[in-house]
Amino acid sequence: MQDQHTVRRPGELVFTLILLAGSLFLLWQAYGISGFSSMSSAGAFPMAMSAAMVATAAVVFIRLLRLPGPSQALLRLRTEILPPAVVVFSLLILAYCVVLETLGFLLSSFLFLLSAITFLQGGRFARALLLSVIAIVCVYIVFRLIFQVVLPEGLVPERAIMAWLHDLFAARN
Repeated sequence: MQDQHTVRRPGELVFTLILLAGSLFLLWQAYGISGFSSMSSAGAFPMAMSAAMVATAAVVFIRLLRLPGPSQALLRLRTEILPPAVVVFSLLILAYCVVLETLGFLLSSFLFLLSAITFLQGGRFARALLLSVIAIVCVYIVFRLIFQVVLPEGLVPERAIMAWLHDLFAARN
């Protein structure tokens, strides 16, 4: 079954261009593995797959260039591709990435969850605060205490708190 549409959808051309750029980047990375040294080299299969991705993305991009653009593109882009929830969460994720090293995992994740849950629940702050604390405690127990994943410390002196708790419980035994 072939989907032949006569008008580009909002964001379709930009998305295809991003796919093409990503495929070219992957081809470059695959070439860096071993170059064109031989057909059985470690980079041969990744280069073949990424070359296929480049070729198909280029064909789709060229076909899309021939189609007329969508009517009322900006309005449809806002409603179909970038509704307010997507924009808000994109900004929240960007802010989280920016402050993660500075504030540390605990504080930045707590603030991210608190603002995201508050936004999704329409401003019910007390419930969002409770859910954020419960979620951070659970994530911290699973990843830091059970799996011992090293998380960015930031402003919260996690090692000092853990040492104090260890000493506190060691003194009781």
